[in-house]
Amino acid sequence: MTTSTTPAAEPRPSALESLRRGVFWNYGGLFFFYFAIWQLAFTFLPLWLAREGMGTGAIGVVSTVSAITALALQPVYGFLQDRLGFKKYLFAFVVLCAAFMGPFFVFVFQPLIGVNEYLAAVVGGVFLSLCLNSGVGVVEAFSERASRANGYEYGHARLFGSLAGGTAALVGGFIWAANPDSIWWAGSVSAIVLGTLLFVARVPRGDGADAAGAAADAGSGGTKVSKETVLALLRDRNFLGFVVLMFGTAALYDVFDQQFPNYFATFVVSGDPEVLFSRVVAVQIFAEAAFMVAAPFIVNRIGARKGLMVFAAILLVRVLGSAFFTHEWLLIAWRLLAAIEMPFLLVSVMKYITRMFDVRISATAYMLGFNFAKQIGIAIFASVFGASYSVIGFAHSYLVMAGVILAVTLVARFLMADDRDRVAPGAPSDRADGGAPTHVLASS
Repeated sequence: MTTSTTPAAEPRPSALESLRRGVFWNYGGLFFFYFAIWQLAFTFLPLWLAREGMGTGAIGVVSTVSAITALALQPVYGFLQDRLGFKKYLFAFVVLCAAFMGPFFVFVFQPLIGVNEYLAAVVGGVFLSLCLNSGVGVVEAFSERASRANGYEYGHARLFGSLAGGTAALVGGFIWAANPDSIWWAGSVSAIVLGTLLFVARVPRGDGADAAGAAADAGSGGTKVSKETVLALLRDRNFLGFVVLMFGTAALYDVFDQQFPNYFATFVVSGDPEVLFSRVVAVQIFAEAAFMVAAPFIVNRIGARKGLMVFAAILLVRVLGSAFFTHEWLLIAWRLLAAIEMPFLLVSVMKYITRMFDVRISATAYMLGFNFAKQIGIAIFASVFGASYSVIGFAHSYLVMAGVILAVTLVARFLMADDRDRVAPGAPSDRADGGAPTHVLASS
């Protein structure tokens, strides 16, 4: 990785300026309708499978197969998307799979459960991974690249995904009450709208202002992605530190939240714990969307590496707080901290990748460094801590979890270099004064 000086950089647009641009709303819409599908699927899938008579063992197989499929596909998806650059083919494939969600669940998955629930679990797990577990990386990587090319903050568009999560969770309850199968048809309808927005989405053509930095990306006039480029990424000390951090923090974020509702329920004395927790989650998701407006500004000021350290620190506080301070309202407070935690993660991950690594392989870096490392971490830690909850209890397990988070954060901090003097090709200046950064990453 080489650096070179740059004479000037375009000031970063404000959130208000982004709101006046149609392209911002177009990509915000992509996030909204994709993550509406995501929220509907993961909120109601366990309930739907149990309603259809699938046993807990087979339901577990659905998640396992989906995760394994994602581990196999993410490196391939990352390499393909980097070769495609701004071409929409792979994104369109993900949307097409999601559009068949209604027909698949009603006409394929449902009958298969009656024939053999484990066969159904395998087929269903593969399908869900194509739409969600594997597909999400394509959506995120393509949209981040487009945000740089079109000159708006990725984090500001990404907040539409959080809004979709809260909206889908609320509206989905009414859809489920009317007809549980309608959840999947709602996913298909969302995918059709998503496909329409993707079709009209603006991408650089290489001959206008919006093509700034596009030549640094594969598929837009840049050098073709090579095996040597990818191998150089894997040998990069900064990338190794990034992988370690995602393996031990982003993965434990999910593992911690998986069974936290059960722990939370044991301390609730003021009513139905499930209803209370669902309301807390709804508040957290909408608060997360609100904080996403400010998160890019904060990360630009402190740097993406420090933003990732802040994410890890908040996660550590949540885990330790849940172990030691277990009053009902304090547990609610620990959960609501996730509204600050997740924006730091989402914004900092993308900024660190595009600032520190060759942007031609930003999708590969995202798929391997974030998604792949996170999925492996989940596969390991979910089983380990799932067993420890039964053996030593939640509180003591949380202390062990906190130790893991602290250890990997310190290792990653040692390996990862500061990114504050860097800017990705095509990205506006991240400095508060709008001036030029010290260095800009070159494309070779």
